[in-house]
Amino acid sequence: MSQAIQSVQLTPRVEALLTAGGLPVSDLRDGAVTLFAHVDGDRLEGVVGLEIHGPSALLRSLAVAEGARGTGLGAALVAHAERHATAQGVRTVYLLTTSAAAFFARHGYRHADRGLAPAAIAATPQFAGLCPASSAFMSKVLAAH
Repeated sequence: MSQAIQSVQLTPRVEALLTAGGLPVSDLRDGAVTLFAHVDGDRLEGVVGLEIHGPSALLRSLAVAEGARGTGLGAALVAHAERHATAQGVRTVYLLTTSAAAFFARHGYRHADRGLAPAAIAATPQFAGLCPASSAFMSKVLAAH
């Protein structure tokens, strides 16, 4: 990875990477989600989003380009988003996933009861309808710095 992970806007390239990964993008245009990406030269290799709601945040939109998979980039993107969340005073990060529960479990996320989601997280478009009810709901308590 030759360049650092950086904050990015929703561009057609970012949208294409997310769409290729089967991830929803319809609610990303409202500006509530901060996106971070890793770009190597002119290649967008990965992206992750973070939607902060006070002491809680929703980690979302993690996508890694096929050629960059298996390099640790997904873990680096998640760690970057978690550091940003901690700096913003977030205590717990939540996520929904249909296909990556094992990946997130390896990075400290635990399955959680959807019925116990904080109201702000439950009210997000992703939680309220963009992700199917069968999605795994997971959480991670962040270490205070």
